[in-house]
Amino acid sequence: MSIVASVLVALVALLHIYILVLEMFLWTGPRGQKAFGLTPEFAQQTKALAANQGLYNGFLAAGLIWGLLHPAPEFAWQIQMFFLTCVAVAGLFGAATASRKILFIQTIPAVIAMLAVMFA
Repeated sequence: MSIVASVLVALVALLHIYILVLEMFLWTGPRGQKAFGLTPEFAQQTKALAANQGLYNGFLAAGLIWGLLHPAPEFAWQIQMFFLTCVAVAGLFGAATASRKILFIQTIPAVIAMLAVMFA
């Protein structure tokens, strides 16, 4: 696999680790509220839901990291493509149901990484 493809997959994984931190640990603080446009009251009311959502983002990151570290290139490719597809679909759903900016933050980077992996 090319270095460019690996770096792009790693960046998508890092993005999802950052989202995990925002949703699980910073949701009710100023940074989480600003990132998601929340009022303090709403952030407090939805804290458990956000933590659950953050955990799922962590699973996406873990899958991508697994794909980067797997020793069998054919299987590593499949793992990366599966988890990048999950990220892209989650981003499409988020853009349709929550905020259009999710398309640019989540889906487009995943699709770019998918293309890099495909053509590596």
